[in-house]
Amino acid sequence: MNLSRVRAALKEAAAGGAELAVFPEATMVRFGSDLRAAAEPLDGPFCTAVGSACAEAGVAAVAGVFEPSADGRVYNTAVAYSAGGALAASYRKLHLFDALGQRESDLVAPGSAPVVADLAGARVGLQVCYDIRFPELTRALAVGGARLVTVSAAWQAGLFKEEHWVTLLRARAIENTVWIAAAGQVPDPEAKPTRAPTGVGRSMLVDPLGVVRYDMGPSAWVSVVDADLALVDSVRATLPSLANRREDVFGTG
Repeated sequence: MNLSRVRAALKEAAAGGAELAVFPEATMVRFGSDLRAAAEPLDGPFCTAVGSACAEAGVAAVAGVFEPSADGRVYNTAVAYSAGGALAASYRKLHLFDALGQRESDLVAPGSAPVVADLAGARVGLQVCYDIRFPELTRALAVGGARLVTVSAAWQAGLFKEEHWVTLLRARAIENTVWIAAAGQVPDPEAKPTRAPTGVGRSMLVDPLGVVRYDMGPSAWVSVVDADLALVDSVRATLPSLANRREDVFGTG
């Protein structure tokens, strides 16, 4: 498990003045591991230790873990901890990656509801990887009050896949006039050449106008970047696309 790396990253983030740290999908263990064996309840050792690390660093965090499901599968879950170490929210991935020759649903059970949490002084919506391809989820989070949406991912390489990642993150930010903070798992340096990489990296911060404020590329490191939430209000004052929705035609989504 990656607990020592989480602790080190939180300490580094705290030294840089961060209030919220966003970690990738599968922070607990990489895909390709025995997820059933690794899965723990949210009061298990891994999540408890992440909460303690947040409290020690004084930084809130979102991280990807796996929980046991009653049907023998696991939940692909994003957990959110306050800077005091309390569990603020947990979100079970809604959209499972049954695409491009893969079937995540064989091993992972789907969640049932969107989640918006109060985190680091902001209303924050949670997403995991494939969720970003479904615009109705980000819209539901924005309508639910989210001003920043985190996307924890292990976005695999493939034809045009990296372009999709960047385009979708920017589109969701533009459509909903929210900040998008996306953390992508980087390629495994120990992976065999014959095995597809588990992530392309490209952790990004995108502002409510779709401007990429920071792109970390394919490498792993900690960066502290400012997301001025007041920009959400100023953008919505001049570009009120959420207020201009036709709920009478399309409903409240």
